[in-house]
Amino acid sequence: LLVTFSRRAAAEMERRVGRVLDEALGLPPGRGAPSLAWCGTFHAIGARLLRAHATALGLDPSFTVDDRGESEDLIHVLRQRLGLAGARRRFPQKATCLAIYSRVVNSEASLAEVLRTAFHWCADAHDALKRLFAAYAAEKQAQRVLDFDDLLVWWAAALAEPAAGAAMAARFDHVLVDEYQDTNRLQASILFGLKPDGRGLTVVGDDAQSIYSFRAAEVRNILDFSGRFSPPAEVVMLKRNYR
Repeated sequence: LLVTFSRRAAAEMERRVGRVLDEALGLPPGRGAPSLAWCGTFHAIGARLLRAHATALGLDPSFTVDDRGESEDLIHVLRQRLGLAGARRRFPQKATCLAIYSRVVNSEASLAEVLRTAFHWCADAHDALKRLFAAYAAEKQAQRVLDFDDLLVWWAAALAEPAAGAAMAARFDHVLVDEYQDTNRLQASILFGLKPDGRGLTVVGDDAQSIYSFRAAEVRNILDFSGRFSPPAEVVMLKRNYR
């Protein structure tokens, strides 16, 4: 399993790993990179696995996935329905509401903590946001849709289920994650669910390039990775440019 953050990065990862595989197998160069069955973004891989195990997880196998724009629009409808948009005190716009919701999910933090540390200007809307997010979750369930964050939430939850978790983990002998410094806590939970003892799990990254904290990326994931296991994972410092 090869996992990264964008489709472009996944395509480059597939190309490089495919080239290494060709060399290892002694295949002639120039035939093009092989198509690897399990290479993609966290969200794409999560969607594939959830569809494969949907029935056991209580999901409709034909669930649809809302993109960010569709999720914001649903938030807007619910803001109106709950009477939040017309309140005397200005309520956060739909994009801000979704950003807050997403950060709560991906950082595995409470709404109060997220508001205090990242959206302090929305702190007085705590109770109303809690109502909005509950309505948002219920409406998604009623419509049989998942948003991008749900793909990770359900994947992590599935790994905690004995049968589904064991089946997912058994698919992969080796898991390679690129740009690990940009993972959030939820993504780290997924990886540890796949490989609890760390055997077969390799992560690559550079803590000095962790610039996505505003997306709930957690640099401690890479800094603390080795010590999560007993014995500690091996750390290989890459001081040579292999490009």
